[in-house]
Amino acid sequence: MESTVEDEAGGSAPEGARDRLLRSGAEGLTDAELLAVLFGPLAGGLGRLAEGLLDAGGGLRALLSLEPHELCARGGLGPARAAQVLAAVELARRAQTQGERRPCLRSPDEVQRYLSPRLAVRGKEQFRVLCFNTRNVLLADIVVAQGTVDSCPVDPREVYRAALSARASAIVLAHNHPSGDPTPSLCDVDLTRQLVDAGRTLGIRVLDHVIIADGRYASFLKARLLDADGAWTGAGASESSRGRPRGPVRWAP
Repeated sequence: MESTVEDEAGGSAPEGARDRLLRSGAEGLTDAELLAVLFGPLAGGLGRLAEGLLDAGGGLRALLSLEPHELCARGGLGPARAAQVLAAVELARRAQTQGERRPCLRSPDEVQRYLSPRLAVRGKEQFRVLCFNTRNVLLADIVVAQGTVDSCPVDPREVYRAALSARASAIVLAHNHPSGDPTPSLCDVDLTRQLVDAGRTLGIRVLDHVIIADGRYASFLKARLLDADGAWTGAGASESSRGRPRGPVRWAP
């Protein structure tokens, strides 16, 4: 059973914030007040609890990037209120990403806008494969690996199992950097080159590798490590990969 804390007046701490929200909208409330309203009227002192959580977590974005078990471990929160926070975050994420079920994505900028709500605030690395048909329509968005705060081992077999399952003509690789710096690591570069080579064998082009960070992103296409036809042009590129015949899927930097 969750413990409750009464505030000095014996009342419910979020009532004033809740009334202001209903009267004037949510925009005028602080992060702590919004959290207190979310926690509900079952306990007092929720304003102080919300402020303590934000202070300890390093702010709202850092708090919402925690894994479920990490959020539950925060002092005074407990599993019920942690679940409320996680549900609210997921509802907000879905509201941002709803729309066309199978969007048409034609550039790194469009991929970044599509992926940011899904990846930008995650506290651990996640590797995804976006699968496209010849018209750049997204057929599937598949998570193939979950990592730690600074690494995410990826099995190339899982990448192409996802692509073949979706019957994709081309793919975009994507993952996040929780550090906030989207600069590709040497491991990112080596993995991408390996996956491009494997895709050539299977007839599936790697159009780009997009790395999402907090408010920024990096694109292998924009960095000219890949060309618009999915050929590797970075260090170690072979003549055969550069001279590969062009196909119908085109990607604009």
